[in-house]
Amino acid sequence: MSNHHSLPRVVVTGLGAITPIGHDVNTMWQNLVAGKSGAGPITKFDATGYAVRIAAEVKDFTPEAYPHVIEKKEVKRLDRSIQLTLVATYEALQHAKLKIGDDNADEIGALVGTGIGGLNSIQDAFETLAAKGPMRVSPFTSTNMLPNMPAGQVAITFGARGINFCLISACATGTHALGEAFEIIRRGDAQAMIVGGVEAAITPLGLAAFHRTGAMSTRNDDPQRASRPFDKERDGFVMAEGAGVLILENLEFAQARGANILAEIVGYGATDDAYHASAPVEGGLGAVKCMQRALKKANLTPDDVDYINAHGTSTTLNDKSETQAIKKVFGEKAYDVPISATKSMMGHMLGAAGVIEGVVSVKTIQDGVIHPTINYEVPDSDCDLNYTPNEAVKKDVNVALSNSFGFGGHNATVIFKKYE
Repeated sequence: MSNHHSLPRVVVTGLGAITPIGHDVNTMWQNLVAGKSGAGPITKFDATGYAVRIAAEVKDFTPEAYPHVIEKKEVKRLDRSIQLTLVATYEALQHAKLKIGDDNADEIGALVGTGIGGLNSIQDAFETLAAKGPMRVSPFTSTNMLPNMPAGQVAITFGARGINFCLISACATGTHALGEAFEIIRRGDAQAMIVGGVEAAITPLGLAAFHRTGAMSTRNDDPQRASRPFDKERDGFVMAEGAGVLILENLEFAQARGANILAEIVGYGATDDAYHASAPVEGGLGAVKCMQRALKKANLTPDDVDYINAHGTSTTLNDKSETQAIKKVFGEKAYDVPISATKSMMGHMLGAAGVIEGVVSVKTIQDGVIHPTINYEVPDSDCDLNYTPNEAVKKDVNVALSNSFGFGGHNATVIFKKYE
């Protein structure tokens, strides 16, 4: 085992996001701090007849508004998931002032995760197949339905020739992507990584499949108050779509090009409950081990953590088991550390959630503001920690821990630190 200190430090230099509460990072962050929800009635298709008729959609997104990112002829050829990824990547690269050219392209990789991939293209192709037969299915279906294509198209669009692949672990995807990209840089396989998470699965099939699990909120008459993590009256998550991107760099590479460093990524842990396809293990034991591993890798103790960005989905089981896990890891300190659930406003972006919450964790460190968990109205004796209810709180945050847990029992934790 090589000495921990001989490994390169990994820093964050750029952020990008397109979400239900903002088409860029700053708008999203302002709305998060203000406690604005992005949930509403589904507008993408007629959801009459569904038990769930609400979602957090990315409204008013027109790829034509980004001709500098998506060529006009490509608009009809690229799945929505790819379009959202490219827009968020452009913002992150601009923010990082990272120019990709022949001198560095081989050292810059991309890891873009998604839970499902090109579901809009799959849905369209299936409907065309059923109605008009196989010869009418779009020739772009095969490339659009592949979950790795957001990653591939990032490379093609921006010229990053380094390590490139897709990672899939349901709702833990985004945090796994951040952690694995961190390790790719630490082991020397890239100098910089474009790390993305995307989901665009609000389709008739996507909605039907997830609402049949019984894990989604049916508060159709009050969509903005449907996502209520840790609240006693929570009844499930609100499905969302969007994309997030972080630019991670080897510290020396970032310094050599004079980059503005936003934060450092210092820890990563990953485990599996090995228990059930969709329910967490009793007591959140997989999540406990996961957070402990991330802390150990970061050379930190629970006392060092100033903020937790919870997975906080608003499902009965997740919020209870995550709370139990935090108590096991943090002991008495669990009651002091501020926690917030981004999904209370953003909904659950599935494979994109962990990356967006990574963006949020970096903003929290930068601005010294902890965004609220909205809709926290009725306390639950199973969930009795400080979830930053309903109002943002100013606090100096040096270390932020972000959790994601997914169907299949997947757990992932990343830790961000103020750069010094």
